Amino acid sequence: MTSTDTPENLAAPDPGAAPDPAAAPDPAAAPDGAPVMLALHQTALGGPEVLRLTELPRPAPGPGEILVAVHAAGLNPTDFKHRALSIFLPPPPLTLGWDVSGTVVETGFGVTLFQPGDEVFGMLPYPYGAGSHAEYVTGPTRAFAAKPAGIDHVQAAALPLAALTAWQALVETAGLRAGQRVLIHAAAGGVGHLAVQIAKERGAHVTGTASAPKHDFLRELGADACVDHRSEDFTDIEERYDVVLDALGGETATRSVGVLRPGGTLVSLVPGAQDTRAAAEKARVRAVTLLVEHDQAGMRAIAELVDRGRLRAHVSGTFPLAEGARAHVQGETGRTTGKLVITVR
Repeated sequence: MTSTDTPENLAAPDPGAAPDPAAAPDPAAAPDGAPVMLALHQTALGGPEVLRLTELPRPAPGPGEILVAVHAAGLNPTDFKHRALSIFLPPPPLTLGWDVSGTVVETGFGVTLFQPGDEVFGMLPYPYGAGSHAEYVTGPTRAFAAKPAGIDHVQAAALPLAALTAWQALVETAGLRAGQRVLIHAAAGGVGHLAVQIAKERGAHVTGTASAPKHDFLRELGADACVDHRSEDFTDIEERYDVVLDALGGETATRSVGVLRPGGTLVSLVPGAQDTRAAAEKARVRAVTLLVEHDQAGMRAIAELVDRGRLRAHVSGTFPLAEGARAHVQGETGRTTGKLVITVR
């Protein structure tokens, strides 16, 4: 985050949208005596101002689930989209958030992999398992893995959705191999900066698109070449790629078909233009759209990369749960390098 991008300089929503948690009712005073929690909750679709710190019933784990005390929860562009638009989730009320890092509090029937006190991180089932922007959340045991001991909860919370997306796109979908060449659009973003590291770990030659001020950051991550999307056209470069990872969609996806070698793979994270698939068939390349899935094997692979020092999330800023609306304001500027994280404990 640059000196001009600090959260303090942003226009924050009405403070009434995020009450002081200290003013929240005492859980012990709840009329029915049931445990409660604070969550970043919304009862309508709209801008960041619809997010309010709200007292809700604390969930209980069902069969095959764990209850996690959330220490930190990552923020992703999909949170902004689902806050404002009816996409996959039913209409509000709802609590967003898929990334989570925390401590197991309780296990449901049949759980054998974790026990209370274990530190875990993971991605709740996307899209219908949202709810990590709260003090507690439940999720399937196998959506989680043991948190790497060498990183804190903020770092761990920044990883799951973005790193799983990059892993599933490059490794499982495209089958990226050593010696291949990959183009990563929006390479300094949440998915992109992790995809650069994963691609380098696979032994690929990596080109990333980003604004010029972010090129040094990409080179530090291991990128071999950088393209300034503001002043350069990636299709004008003679380079041809085996894999393109596209986080932008639209015409970028269609134009990316033209820079693939025959037999190459375009993995888009958002729908491309209508003619993308037709262009891909004509060019004899594969074009697919990926929707990330929760996956314990993938989480363990990510944890292993972290443990070996081969993967690390760049956290541009953190916001306490009570200021989650301001985190959305920051994220929607489109200037974030890496990830933003909401801290809970």
